[in-house]
Amino acid sequence: MRWMHLRLRAPLAAFGGETIDAHGVIRDFPSQSMMTGLLANAMGWTRALRQEHQRLQERIVFGVLWEHHPGLSRLTDYQTAQLTRNDRAWTTTGRPVGRQGGLATFRGAHQRWRDYHTDVRMAVVLRLDPADESPALDDVAAAFDRPARTLFVGRKSCLPSSPIFQGWVARAANARAALREIAPRAASSHLAFWPESEGTDGAYLTTDVTDERNWLSGLHGGARRLCEGHIAAPQGSE
Repeated sequence: MRWMHLRLRAPLAAFGGETIDAHGVIRDFPSQSMMTGLLANAMGWTRALRQEHQRLQERIVFGVLWEHHPGLSRLTDYQTAQLTRNDRAWTTTGRPVGRQGGLATFRGAHQRWRDYHTDVRMAVVLRLDPADESPALDDVAAAFDRPARTLFVGRKSCLPSSPIFQGWVARAANARAALREIAPRAASSHLAFWPESEGTDGAYLTTDVTDERNWLSGLHGGARRLCEGHIAAPQGSE
């Protein structure tokens, strides 16, 4: 199978997890919905193309490898907003809070905390299954070379510092094998994540993650099994 080789390099990136009230947490890997949005944004799709987004998400198979894992190199952005009398803020209770009005009264500044990875250097392998549907991998590659809109790595403030599309892995049986082909040999091994459906060989942890989006309703939901492990570059690789 043929795989796209993508590289996510950015001073800041945000691989969002489940937001808890005002705290925007991050994971160590991009979500299925984020990769869907990245491809769709490069191709110039709008949010009105809900069916197209949903189908694209179903077709994406990808794995990621940290070329340089930042470890504890994260930062938290503290944000506030001054609410006027008629402004409202959403909460996980499903009720908006404002400046006045009984139990829903909100006192003080509206606060948010947003986590970010710093100095992100990550490699991605990606294919579309089935491969003969539209858009095809070649369509996505062309879109990355000349994206319809500005691309970002998680949040709009996270701009990539280098081109995302890096070429191809001509043939690899699964995501882990494709990641091994592009793994830098500067380190003995690299932290990697790939779908359980691609095989569990080399994984030391397999877990459920909720990182999909229902593009028809606009809500996040849906779980998949993800493997975590370390991958070494093949001997003699560049």
